[in-house]
Amino acid sequence: MSSGSEIHKGGGGRRDPDGAVLVALGGNMAGDYGSSEALLEAALARFAQAGLPVVARSSWWSSAAWPDPTANEYRNGVAVVETKLTPLEALHTLFSIEAEFGRVRSEKNAARTLDLDLIAFGRAVLATDHLILPHPRAHERLFVMGPLAEIAPEWRHPTLGTTARRLAASASVGLDARPVSKKPRREPI
Repeated sequence: MSSGSEIHKGGGGRRDPDGAVLVALGGNMAGDYGSSEALLEAALARFAQAGLPVVARSSWWSSAAWPDPTANEYRNGVAVVETKLTPLEALHTLFSIEAEFGRVRSEKNAARTLDLDLIAFGRAVLATDHLILPHPRAHERLFVMGPLAEIAPEWRHPTLGTTARRLAASASVGLDARPVSKKPRREPI
């Protein structure tokens, strides 16, 4: 776990993919950005200013809204970031970015402009009132594991020990998820 003085490296070069700091991005309301993809791109640009520089990012994926499939489709992706922040500081930073982009936390599974989830913070395993790492449901979701497998196929889930590639193949939620735009940008991790 980061002490706050070291950089927790999430990717690039010959770094260990299991040390990745992973953030899932999603949304199905464009806000003032014209499209969910434009909003997600703007959010990614904001990460570096907030102490979470992006070193790799997936393409954007699309999936039906749940539990109401008649709502706008979601756009989703995953980013690998580097940070000097602790896991809890990173989570609060993500919440601040969500708020900047118009996220209002109301009912569970409600439509949203921006949803940022801290999926993993290296090999950290935490369970507090505010943060559970790794994310307790990410491994079930194709709209998270599919994008992750694009940029870090050999990343291993900290508690399951299974690679992102295999988790994507065995996902049970969001099975309609598919890549729809922008090739992933990555350095090997």
